[in-house]
Amino acid sequence: MTTHEAAPVIDLGHASTPGLAIPQIGFGVWEVPDEQVDAAVGQALEVGYRHVDTARIYGNEEGVGRVLARDDVDRDEVFVTTKVWNDDHENVPAAFDASMKRLGIDVLDLYLIHWPAPAQDSYVEAWKAMLELQREGRVRSVGVCNFQVPHLQRLLDETGVLPSVNQVELSPYLQQEQLRAFHTEHGIVTEAWSPLAVRAGLLQDPVVVELAGKHDVTPAQLVLRWHVELGNVVLTRSVTPARIAENFGIFGFSLGDEDLQALAGLDRGTRTGPDPDTFG
Repeated sequence: MTTHEAAPVIDLGHASTPGLAIPQIGFGVWEVPDEQVDAAVGQALEVGYRHVDTARIYGNEEGVGRVLARDDVDRDEVFVTTKVWNDDHENVPAAFDASMKRLGIDVLDLYLIHWPAPAQDSYVEAWKAMLELQREGRVRSVGVCNFQVPHLQRLLDETGVLPSVNQVELSPYLQQEQLRAFHTEHGIVTEAWSPLAVRAGLLQDPVVVELAGKHDVTPAQLVLRWHVELGNVVLTRSVTPARIAENFGIFGFSLGDEDLQALAGLDRGTRTGPDPDTFG
């Protein structure tokens, strides 16, 4: 892999191998067909990404595995995340084994419960199984996706251990201040999916467009920089080489207090994805 300026990293604490850190910008492969993963992830690694996020339900873990097996890729340099789907909450060890086989790796960096699916009432048992995988040394860190404060509090009450990461939908249109405050209080890293709220039209918002022009960057770069400055880990996604590089190019500028205040004023509570309290 070509050497590029590295993205900042954030230390992981809860349920993690001591000293483990996650790169603050990651490359997600949701909706990337398996046959396109090789080119997309390969391009991402070429421009400097060192964090790849997949999931069983995406159907492309094998594609990620093909990239990790390439002679020019150092597995130890790439932080890899995958997730357990809702129908495997009661079958976590087998689901993990299947994902690892598809990825072709021996140890996973981060394993996440994809959704709480509260109607199933099985996420606590899934969490206990995740913690056992971590104790066995098969995964370096364990976390969750799309958990709300009551879901997180229940994990703490019933197991005494909180996730290292909570990956949630988050953008200037959905800022989740209460949830992020809980994360900060308890040392949980906030990771943002759908960070650009494309389906909600965020990149055409006049405030975003104006601030992007002020900093001579694209609207997407401006919003991704906002995430980084909030301290979030942020996941980008594209199969277009120029866009993959553009999304990584957010470390040459910074936002001022007035910029951050203007973006804070965009919060609408608008979701583009499912409601975690009812999905699954």
